[in-house]
Amino acid sequence: MPAAVLHSTVLDVIGRRVTGGELPAGTVLTLQALGAEFDVSRTVAREVMRMLEGLGLVRSSRRVGLVVLGPEHWNVLDPRVIAWRLQGPGRVAQLRSLTELRHAVEPLAAAGAARHASPEVRAEILDLARRMRALGEAGEAQEDEFLALDIRMHQLLLRSSGNELFGALADVVAAVLSGRTSVGLMPASPVPSALDGHEAVARAVALGDAGAAQRAMAGIVGEVQSALPDEPPAGRADAAS
Repeated sequence: MPAAVLHSTVLDVIGRRVTGGELPAGTVLTLQALGAEFDVSRTVAREVMRMLEGLGLVRSSRRVGLVVLGPEHWNVLDPRVIAWRLQGPGRVAQLRSLTELRHAVEPLAAAGAARHASPEVRAEILDLARRMRALGEAGEAQEDEFLALDIRMHQLLLRSSGNELFGALADVVAAVLSGRTSVGLMPASPVPSALDGHEAVARAVALGDAGAAQRAMAGIVGEVQSALPDEPPAGRADAAS
């Protein structure tokens, strides 16, 4: 197996274990144990741990080994950490936190895009909304293509907002949209109001109407927030598990 695949496989397994609580804070990991479990070289194990350390999931301790850290240390906006958390038992709470972040940022980003987007971007956003409408009305068979269009539209709005901090969240929003789909928290077919909302955002951006763009995007994210399932009682997996 190629080294890159080995790195990715081991990284994903350990990342999910840490973010899912199977390896709680304070757990000690060693290169020797990793090598034995996954049948990888010490070099591969060391590289995986270096990557986990960069994500804030573990800390190297000279005399102890690698110590698992709690969520307060994690790079929670890294798309890999988001994906792992959305695959774990706390996926609903994670999705709720991310949706609240989107609610705080995306309406303002849409307003900024209405002010700052280039003519080419405005035209592309209109086209994306039109294609999303066509695919959404076509049914479930187009789910992957619809998701790609949805991600592209939200990323364009963030990156065209005129705010570099909003633009830096483009990959985070992509991870959220992909994660909702992969864990079954996205409707099989887009609801009509979501299609209407994306078209309203696109029209407002094309017309340079910042207020309308902000209101339309707030409506989109607000619907996502209201559709989230209730969090399960403590000690139980959520409804999507």
